[in-house]
Order: sequence, then structure tokens, then C-alpha cells
Amino acid sequence: MRLLHTSDWHVGRTFHGADTLDALADALGAIARIVREHAVDAVLVAGDVYDAAMPSGRHVEALTRALQEIRSAGAEIVLSSGNHDSAARLGANAGFARAGGLHLSTRALEPDSWRIELADEHGPVHVFAVPYLEPVSLRSSLPEAGIASQADAMGWAMDAVRASLAHAPARSVVLAHCFAAGVAEPADDAPRDITAGGLDVVPLSRFDGVDYVALGHLHSRQELSRSVRYSGAPLHYSFKERSPLRGGWLVDLDAAGLADVAWVDLPVPRPLVTIEGELDALLDDASLAGTEGAWLRARLTDRLRPLDAMRRLQRRWPHAAEVQWLGGDDAPAIELRARLARRSDAEVVDDFLRHVRAGVGASEAEAALVRDGLARAAAAEAAQ
Repeated sequence: MRLLHTSDWHVGRTFHGADTLDALADALGAIARIVREHAVDAVLVAGDVYDAAMPSGRHVEALTRALQEIRSAGAEIVLSSGNHDSAARLGANAGFARAGGLHLSTRALEPDSWRIELADEHGPVHVFAVPYLEPVSLRSSLPEAGIASQADAMGWAMDAVRASLAHAPARSVVLAHCFAAGVAEPADDAPRDITAGGLDVVPLSRFDGVDYVALGHLHSRQELSRSVRYSGAPLHYSFKERSPLRGGWLVDLDAAGLADVAWVDLPVPRPLVTIEGELDALLDDASLAGTEGAWLRARLTDRLRPLDAMRRLQRRWPHAAEVQWLGGDDAPAIELRARLARRSDAEVVDDFLRHVRAGVGASEAEAALVRDGLARAAAAEAAQ
């Protein structure tokens, strides 16, 4: 059996305010072509199908067309909800969709609903599409399970998966939308603090006992082990996504389990380019010829902040999306940035509290709230 592992489609997401729907439609259309060219049996989408809990009509229509094209190409589709999705809306009419080869998994509290049974000439393949698991929600619904973190939530889920496999042995694949251990740091799109605030990353050992784990949540591809991987998003949605590649993993299962995993590219309609220097010099830099069609981030080193920098950049680079002024040789600003860089975010907050409260810093309870808030912010940033 051949599977195509994808994730984080984020239908409806913009890039610094620019619409990406046409580019995403091209990328998803390429998935249908991959299905035909590589004889893919099932396409996996590991969460964050939409970018918003209430997608617009045009975004629903775009997703519907993409799913129809993939299904017409010959592959079944297994799709789980992510933290950006409304599980209830995405999972509506799941029973009817399953009859047409589209398997929607959105019920976090119902492990029996996660299992999708596929089959090839070697027998059954059980695909467990685990929806996004919110520890707070699970803790209130399952107080006896002792769930306090993402690691606990995925441990509970994987216990259910292994119990199902013990009852009905088969080759197995798990879809999960979470942070997992093994993500290289200090990558921009990886968590800065993998333990603060209870948002600890899920250890790879949680996934023991299955043949392949298709992860979603990070937007750049990652190979955590031979059998545990992130595919990343089909488009670039942030300058923080360090991988220039977009695509998915072709996963081959033979009679014994995982046989091979290979990367397959999706088209990159607009690459990311970062340039740095003084504005006038950049505008006249002949070596930058050919970058005019890219998403552009400019890091300006002018001694004084240039006027109308974005407008001037967009004359040459119509898709300039971000301008950062680095302050040139402004020594006080450079020293301030260096000093702040040496301090953690929690220390910066504590310094601020001491400043506004006449030398009184954060209490232990306040410090815990700060750490939790910063960890949540880091998690949201990492998922971009």
C-alpha cells in the first residue's frame, strides 16, 4: 500500500495579508497528479485543514474541489482535525463522506472513531487518525486519566491505539497533530521552550508499536525517525519556515510493515527571499536580479530609518511583504537588543513588573502564569 503523508493545508490562510488561495489550489491540484503518477492508495492530511474555525464559503468550495480531484485521481482520503479547525464543522456529515472514500476524524473523545480500515493484497491496514487533543479539554472530560500535558494526551491516545491493535492486529499508521521530540533547535518554527507551561513536546516513545506516524503541526518537513515524520505545509505561510521545500512523504507498506519512505515535491509558486543592507543599495543591486517574483523580507541597515521603505521596495519587488529596520549604527539600540537577547522572555516580563511596581517582581503564582502564557505564545508561533 502506498500512502501520501501531508498536513497543515490551512485553507484560507494569507501570507502577510496577501491571498494564497489560488496558489494553494495549484498545490493541492499537484497532489492529485502525484496520486495518479505514483499510484497512491490513500492521501493523509494530519490536521489544520482550514486556517479558521469558521471558513468562508469560497474556502469551503476550494477544499471541496481539491478533495474531489484527489478522490477522482483514485486515492481515498484520511483527514483529521487540527487546532485551527472546528472539529464539529469539519466532521459534519462524516458518515456520508466515508461512503465516498473521504474519512473524517474529528471526535477527540471517541478513540473507536479514529480507526479507518484500509486493505491491500497483504491484508488490512488500520489508519488511526487522531484529532488534535487539547489537554485542558481532555482533563475536564477524563479526570481519571490524569492528563496534564500534550505528552499525557498523546499517551492516552496511543494506549487506545495499541489496545485496538491488540484486539485486531494489523499493519498500522497513526495521524497526529502535535509537537514531538526530536525537532531540531534552534529552528525558528520549533518551540523555544519544550517544557514550560505544561506544553511539553510529545516524546517519540509515545508512538511505539505502530508502523508509521504521520505528524502535522510544524510547517517545515522533519524526519524525527525513519517512521515518525512531519510533512510540513504545502505552501510557505511565514518567513520563519526554514525549509525551502514543499511536498509530502510517499510511504510504502509491504506485508511486514513499513518498507520505504520517499519525499515528493510540490510546486513552490513563490519562494521566500530575505535581503539585508541599505535601502538604496538594495534597490540598485544587480545581483538580486531574478528575485522580483519572490515573497520578500528586507532587513534594512540604514543609519536612519528610511521613509516609504515598503513602497519603494514594492516598485522592484511587487510581493515585498515585510520590512525590518535594524537600526544601522545606532549604538544604544544595538546594545538594547543585545541586552534583551541575553535575557529570557520571562526575565523581561519580571523586569517590567519591577519597573512599574516599585521594585516588586512577579510572585510565584504570577511567574507560573507568565511561563504558561509565554509557552502558549511559543506554541502558536511554532505552528505558523
